[in-house]
Amino acid sequence: MPLHLAYLRRLPHWVTHYNKANLSQDLLAGVIVGILVIPQSLGYAMLSGLPPVYGLYSAIVPVLVYAWIGASSVNAVGPVAITAIMTAQALQPYNELPPMHYAIMASFLALITGTLLWLASVFRLGWITQFISRGVTAGFISGAAILILVGQIKYVTGIAISGNSLLENVETFLFHRRELHVPTLMVGVAAFTVLIINRYYLKTWLKPLLAAKVIEVITRMIPLAVLAIGIIASQVGNFADIGIRTVADVPSGLPHFVLPFYQISPVELINLLPAAGLMALIAFVSSNSVASSFARQRNEAYDANLELKGLGFANIAGAFFQSFTIVGGFSRTAVNVDAGAQSPLASMLSVLVMALVLLFFSQTLEPLPYAILGATIMSVIISLIDVQTLKQALRYDKLDALAFGVALTGVLLFGLNIGLVAGLFASFAGLIWQTSHPHIAIVGQIGDTGHFRNVARHPVKQFDDLLIIRIDESLFYGNAQSVLQFIEQAIASHSQTKNLVLMLSAVNHIDLTAQDMLINLNQNLAAQAIALHFSEVKGPVMDVIEKTDVIQKLTGKVFLSTQQAVKQLTQ
Repeated sequence: MPLHLAYLRRLPHWVTHYNKANLSQDLLAGVIVGILVIPQSLGYAMLSGLPPVYGLYSAIVPVLVYAWIGASSVNAVGPVAITAIMTAQALQPYNELPPMHYAIMASFLALITGTLLWLASVFRLGWITQFISRGVTAGFISGAAILILVGQIKYVTGIAISGNSLLENVETFLFHRRELHVPTLMVGVAAFTVLIINRYYLKTWLKPLLAAKVIEVITRMIPLAVLAIGIIASQVGNFADIGIRTVADVPSGLPHFVLPFYQISPVELINLLPAAGLMALIAFVSSNSVASSFARQRNEAYDANLELKGLGFANIAGAFFQSFTIVGGFSRTAVNVDAGAQSPLASMLSVLVMALVLLFFSQTLEPLPYAILGATIMSVIISLIDVQTLKQALRYDKLDALAFGVALTGVLLFGLNIGLVAGLFASFAGLIWQTSHPHIAIVGQIGDTGHFRNVARHPVKQFDDLLIIRIDESLFYGNAQSVLQFIEQAIASHSQTKNLVLMLSAVNHIDLTAQDMLINLNQNLAAQAIALHFSEVKGPVMDVIEKTDVIQKLTGKVFLSTQQAVKQLTQ
């Protein structure tokens, strides 16, 4: 094969099959996203405990790598709030380190996280997210959002606040409350008020006056306007001289190559592994939900394992160029899609915008007050407090509501890592409880049809000496005893029963413990002169039990349908 053809085969599909008609849309989207995410990128770096410029660093190399490898054509990866605060909490023991060493630790954490994501792609673990319930994810993110909100108070008030939990933050706030800096508070409150009005009310106010597209442009540009006004006001009013903290030093130039494992000891590696594992999990859950959602909307193919690979390599490569952990963000991706992005080229062009800012406009950002960055993060993060999911869970799924509550409470009281683990345990406990208490119903026949329904829900025909019980769950060691107790109670309340039919249409598996239960049930019923029958047994289930005593010593028959069982047993 000619060398140039071999090289072309290594290029991503979107490059070799790029539609030139999309170039103008990708170009516009790249410029818009590159400009609009600057305030958030600066703020998320600050949230992670790093100087703001690291937010721009994290939006360069990782974005290029993901655009080349990632599964989604429009997923806009970069620094986001959740991974930023998880970085800050994981590295809290290292807060006293020199800034450069702390930055190395943050990049090292991204390296570990990226390696775990890549390994997950190698072992094709994309399916793992289905075991994390919506309640756990929503509770964890809501708790993290509240912690972020509270944590940003230090930037908009000047009061020193720190801690991994809500109680620790409140305690330090009360202890340092006399440090309130009124000028900082005024700047922070003014910026926060404008941003909240813009986010939640301005569209409604302007709707009768302007076209929808004009309103969209205005609301998108206001955060940048707040940023610009803050910089100008800081220069004119000499904010730094009156005690308002500013960014002060934004080094010019692109991120440079670093060794993220430089000066990292094996002990520090072991200490960071649990946090990196949880960050990898949350990063994938977040990015996967965003990427898969937009792929469905755009009727595009999506591969969760390729998403793992893209995120993994993006974080690994970024770690060598001063990045902290990045992930696909919903708001960033939504802006990318709304701006007209058609391919990863839009993300690569947004990198160009970031690079230009770092090369030619970095000093422009130096007068920017931290109070404005804090207000920007607070205005964005409020939307992550997912009250709607909690309401739905309380109404339709109490177990998911419990998982939500445990994750939320755990995060607020004990920090992100413990909160997430507690929520996962609560979710798994709920799953175990649910499967150990399967839905079982005594059923009757609807007229002379082949339909059988729950006697407690429908007017059905029942038979004096025939009892039909439907089991709506696979039978295994966790629920075998519960099923047996239900059957025994049903037999006791139907004293005339001579034949018991178990409808197994919903049973997909019967393990050894459940087989023993059915064998013992058969023997006990035989002692009471009651025959045990099965109906509607699935082929794979019959393959498992047909050579066992469940079938070999069955006192009754195995019927193809429950209607057939009724016809033969009631003659």
